[in-house]
Amino acid sequence: MVAELGHFALILALAVALIQGTVPLIGASRGDDRLMALGRTAALTQALLIIVAFGALTQAYVTSDFSVANVVANSHSAKPLLYKISGVWGNHEGSMLLWALILALFGAAVAVFGAGLPDTLRSRVLAIQSLIGVGFLAFLLFTSNPFERVFPAPADGNGLNPLLQDPGLAFHPPLLYLGYVGFSVTYAFAIAALLEGRVDAAWARWVRPWTLAAWCFLTLGIALGSWWAYYILGWGGFWFWDPVENASLMPWLAGTALLHSAIVVEKRDALKSWTVLLAILAFSLSLLGTFLVRSGVLTSVHAFAQDPARGLYILGFLLAVTGGGLALYAWRAPQLQGGGLFQPVSREGALILNNLLLCTLAATVLLGTLYPLFLDLLTGDKVSVGPPFFNATFVPICAPLFAALCVGPLLGWKRAELWPALMRLRVAFVISLAAALVAMTMIDSRSTLAALAFGFGVWLIVGSLWSLADRLKQGTLRTTPRATLGMVIAHASLGIVVLGSVATSAWHTEVMQTMKPGDRISFAGYAVQLDKIEQVQGPNFVAERATLNVTVGGKPYTVLQPERRLFTVQRRQVAETAIQTNFLRDFYATLGEGDPSQGWVIRLYLNPLAPWIWLGAAFMAFGGFVSLSDRRLRIGAPRSSKTRRPVTQPAE
Repeated sequence: MVAELGHFALILALAVALIQGTVPLIGASRGDDRLMALGRTAALTQALLIIVAFGALTQAYVTSDFSVANVVANSHSAKPLLYKISGVWGNHEGSMLLWALILALFGAAVAVFGAGLPDTLRSRVLAIQSLIGVGFLAFLLFTSNPFERVFPAPADGNGLNPLLQDPGLAFHPPLLYLGYVGFSVTYAFAIAALLEGRVDAAWARWVRPWTLAAWCFLTLGIALGSWWAYYILGWGGFWFWDPVENASLMPWLAGTALLHSAIVVEKRDALKSWTVLLAILAFSLSLLGTFLVRSGVLTSVHAFAQDPARGLYILGFLLAVTGGGLALYAWRAPQLQGGGLFQPVSREGALILNNLLLCTLAATVLLGTLYPLFLDLLTGDKVSVGPPFFNATFVPICAPLFAALCVGPLLGWKRAELWPALMRLRVAFVISLAAALVAMTMIDSRSTLAALAFGFGVWLIVGSLWSLADRLKQGTLRTTPRATLGMVIAHASLGIVVLGSVATSAWHTEVMQTMKPGDRISFAGYAVQLDKIEQVQGPNFVAERATLNVTVGGKPYTVLQPERRLFTVQRRQVAETAIQTNFLRDFYATLGEGDPSQGWVIRLYLNPLAPWIWLGAAFMAFGGFVSLSDRRLRIGAPRSSKTRRPVTQPAE
């Protein structure tokens, strides 16, 4: 009965979404306050209904209701409670319901916190947001119903994919979707602005908090997914340029560009049409990621669905949202005339350079991700575009981006001189150069490019902090705007990520050895002995566990216990790595196949500065939240007068 309640709630939510997507638009075009006010009520009602539906599916998972086909396919009575709950979104239907839920919650947030918006703009934003929701709710009800019953109900279920039975994957999808779906709000603001023919500083002030919130959540989601791949897949790396990984990186790059572009609109009334375009593209790239994961066109450890019929629906929806947005942009963007003039050497010029490089990076990732698919479609040829391509194209573009990142905030608006800004960063430059030289001479003289990249990481950290120190000469930390503090934290944290990525990729040490109990090997200054291999019983798996005794100079250092788990329901093996970290390096061990007669394959990695990758990403998101706490962003702009301008007249 609960499943039917959830299904009925979804049907009602679709009906409410259709009303919300049409009536407020009519009200905005007619200037009818009553019709526009309906958008707020509908947004809250729609969110409540989808909460009921999501709660019903969660209840079915927690109670192991195997009369629901989705629960049968993705759960099991012996599964721990955490993975029963995370199993709700650990599958195609449930993940799409989570997407619809977050979309509705963002719409409700606009309705609640958008009191300062002009009535027409808020009505249009809520309507566009709801029309996006119509697409996903229709997708759920007509192609991916999570409440479909199965008769007769089996005694137990098939269980969740063992790779997803991990705490990291319990929280990774919700954070990722908060980022993906968050960009739907910026898309809705962009379409609403095009309909009104008006983009100004107030519009940019309203867009920035939503962009920043989506960016923060997407940063955390990508970082958590990378961490999962690092310690679950057992390959010792953190990023493989997997197409589904790329699908999350592209909207992050576009969102980063949008975040900086909106600043120019707000401060200098320039880059209006470009900012609107970025808002459309950021969400379009989020939808592209959804298509790649759920269409069946990719085979990946991250992919959920392998159903081309569903993929065609998502592709059509992607083309409608992206194509419709770009068509409206082509029609209305010429009316969005920019007002602020500036010289190339200025803070505006630095932000434009930032945008160009970020968009080039996104285009590079897009090309490398989609080219194999198009080639396969057109010719049937199979090609693989992987790390060699991306490392050779993506990394060099980052160099000028990192070089300019610390200089831009020191330039003045409208017109500036480059040399004084560079001189203020001369100490940071010397420290960065020294770090690169030390890395080249003391770590590995053959890795010149890695040493230079290491220097760039130090430059980002020291340069960002040095620019903050320069600002503090004119005030105190208390009087410094939180948006500025957040920017400094985020930029410096990016440097931490760069240091961790470079050190782990270029200077890691690894060994693979077949060992029997009692065998000992020397590795990177450590002595590693395999003490024993034992069988252990988990809640829904059996495992082989190795005990590795690590010593330094004959003294005990640590004990590592990697496992190979066999999940009894799916009959699938999953590696469980063992990692000992001191936050300066990871000692990483995995257990491979083997038997008592031949021995077991043991892989050992020493990854310098690996924890800095995820610590830096967490601090980046923290910097974003610090900026979001700036009162100037939270209060937006003053509410406009009830007197409305004609909706087709651009305000300049």
